[in-house]
Amino acid sequence: MASSLRDELEAKLQRFEELERMMHDPDVLADPGRLARVLREHGSLAKIATRYRRLKELNAQIAEAEAYLEGDDPELKELAEAELPALRAEREECWEEILELTTGGQDAQRNSCVLEIRAGTGGEEAALFARDLFNMYRRYAESRGWKWEVMDAHPSDLGGFKEVIVGLEGEGVFRRLQYESGVHRVQRVPETEAHGRIHTSAATVAVLPEPEDIEIELRPEDYREDVFHAGGPGGQHVNKTASAIRLTHLATGIVVTIQDERSQHKNRAKALRVLKARLYELRRREEEQKRAQERRSKIGTGDRSERIRTYNFPENRVTDHRIGLTLYQLDQIMEGKLDPIIDALLDYEKRGYREAFGLGATR
Repeated sequence: MASSLRDELEAKLQRFEELERMMHDPDVLADPGRLARVLREHGSLAKIATRYRRLKELNAQIAEAEAYLEGDDPELKELAEAELPALRAEREECWEEILELTTGGQDAQRNSCVLEIRAGTGGEEAALFARDLFNMYRRYAESRGWKWEVMDAHPSDLGGFKEVIVGLEGEGVFRRLQYESGVHRVQRVPETEAHGRIHTSAATVAVLPEPEDIEIELRPEDYREDVFHAGGPGGQHVNKTASAIRLTHLATGIVVTIQDERSQHKNRAKALRVLKARLYELRRREEEQKRAQERRSKIGTGDRSERIRTYNFPENRVTDHRIGLTLYQLDQIMEGKLDPIIDALLDYEKRGYREAFGLGATR
């Protein structure tokens, strides 16, 4: 885990310094398009690369000062004793900043994502639970000032959701929501249950980071587009014009259908946005499978088939199975107060990094 993080930080710093050299290359300066791409990538790496470069400088200074302590020169010893506390304090602060930037993986700093919620086992009750999760995330997004846009929704007969797709934008949105991917299980007396028996049902959540256009190149010849008439539940609100869009990515077979808008143009734009997110997620998963034992394995793979959390309404209890966290405040969680769970997940990963580097407990 420690070595993989070191390797990742070293790679980022090397690339950052390579980009710095490219910014002064006459060939790059003469090509506005290439220069723009270089500046964009340089800017995206600047925070983490400059902090890691400073960390390496501090480690070297601390090692030198500690060597003076072992030496015979009293003046150098005194100087080292005076400097070491400040150097170590700055290193600790630098590490905290690096951990804050790296916890959550390579996509942690992305400020947009696609949230997909689908009813799982449990019939109509599962669809109602999917609706409850939708409302929980909507309230959480509102509390953090994130932009929330329903991209597509398939309601059930009793007002739940068979499936709903949402676009989210805002500071820290993917970093804080990424661990929501997986199976969410609910235990409660359904609204449809006449005898008061507790039922178990489930819904699946997927949180996909949204790539930049330059990261996922999607040409019209890469997918097939079908246009058809949209229809609402029970045959109501049928759109008289052919505005619903279905995109099929030819190489992977990924299918995206959007019919939320009455405008064909808007539905196409949303479908392309979702398709790019799913393609990027597929590529991300393939890369992670190549290094299956790396840091994120300890919290979970984010696989949609992995059961991550149970919501027990009779006991007002929510349990996150990945880190063994149980809270008896389900009523507050469902109102969108998700920070206690999300902070615990992020702290768990951050603690793992610190222990792997022998840094001790978080301050």
